[in-house]
Amino acid sequence: MTASIEERSQLKPWVGVPGEVSELFRPHLGALAEEMIEEILAGVPEYSRPHDEEYARFVRLAVEGALRQFVDLIVDPDSSWEPVAAVYREIGWAEAREGRSLDVLQTSLRLGARVAWRRLASESERYNISRRTLASIAEAIFAFLDEIARAATEGYTKAREQEAGELEHRRRRLLDMMLAEPPAAPQAVADLARLAQWRVPRTVAAVVLYERGQEPFTHPSLPPDVLADVNRREPCLIVPDPDGPGRGRLLENALRNWVAAMGPTVRTEDAAKSMRWAREALPLARRGVLPSDRLIRCSEHMPTLVVFKDEELVRAVADLRLAPLRGVRPRHRERLVRTLLSCLQNGFNATEVAARLHVHPQTVRYRLHQLEELFGDQLYDPETRLEMEMVLTVWLSSPDAERRPDADED
Repeated sequence: MTASIEERSQLKPWVGVPGEVSELFRPHLGALAEEMIEEILAGVPEYSRPHDEEYARFVRLAVEGALRQFVDLIVDPDSSWEPVAAVYREIGWAEAREGRSLDVLQTSLRLGARVAWRRLASESERYNISRRTLASIAEAIFAFLDEIARAATEGYTKAREQEAGELEHRRRRLLDMMLAEPPAAPQAVADLARLAQWRVPRTVAAVVLYERGQEPFTHPSLPPDVLADVNRREPCLIVPDPDGPGRGRLLENALRNWVAAMGPTVRTEDAAKSMRWAREALPLARRGVLPSDRLIRCSEHMPTLVVFKDEELVRAVADLRLAPLRGVRPRHRERLVRTLLSCLQNGFNATEVAARLHVHPQTVRYRLHQLEELFGDQLYDPETRLEMEMVLTVWLSSPDAERRPDADED
């Protein structure tokens, strides 16, 4: 069913403009284009480039193309928009690439429309254009302005999306380069960092993480200077200046849906070393050896991390050092082991040990007397105390079924 002229004019306002108006305008398009270009360059400093001939040609192409398209639409409302739309999509794309907002382009479009309207108003009496026709032309001008602005916005949006994708790709490449072993050349890192719009800091820390599984996947809302790739098999981050004010709190909040381990703070060129420690910590967190309810800072758990570097060796030493406990009932053995570890960590101070274990100091002394009977002089031997502390730490972190030395229940 064919739409009426009134219905078509609501969709395409230029339908309501008499076709002969285009013939009145067409001879003046060149002069009008010059006037519009002059006013745009004067009113928008960003577009004033007297020594850039290619850019001046592009501006002229956009203005003259828009004017021709407008008068063509008056004659044939169904004529193709694509040639002019393509030009303005390219303009929008260029605006985004040059780092300007669309406000500058919108200003130039309004200036051009104002010049066209001013010229039309001044010539209306000369050509005996009725007020009704004048109103139709004004409506058509503003509708036309909306259309070319829409085309420019499409180009602008596409460029920003493309730019964001390129930037994200460069940042992922930068993250890979910084974690490479052997380390990449500092100049190579600096060059890629510049392209990725990332300021190379003095220190960094690497973070590895995995989802807690309690919630659907949520991309962490990280500070813009954090390099991140959470879509890889091993999600990870590089955090610049990790010891800066408030940095830890920001990471805690951003990673609340993830179990995360942060390696020690290192020089930027040593990021891979920080990553190695973070990778050591994460499995221990998954086993419950390290607390996982908040960001795990490796620097706060170095003794545990060092002990677990060769867990099998430590377990073999445990079989030897803890042999005197084989004959003790499991439940009482657990209390003795925890008491012994706390004594080693606190210099055998019964008062401090009691406070840590939440028992009476006399209870600590009683258990310590039992330990002395079991272990004899080696309990206080400086050469074995470090070994004892290491093996006790690993032993207490193991599941009950795996704890050794084995003993039968009485």
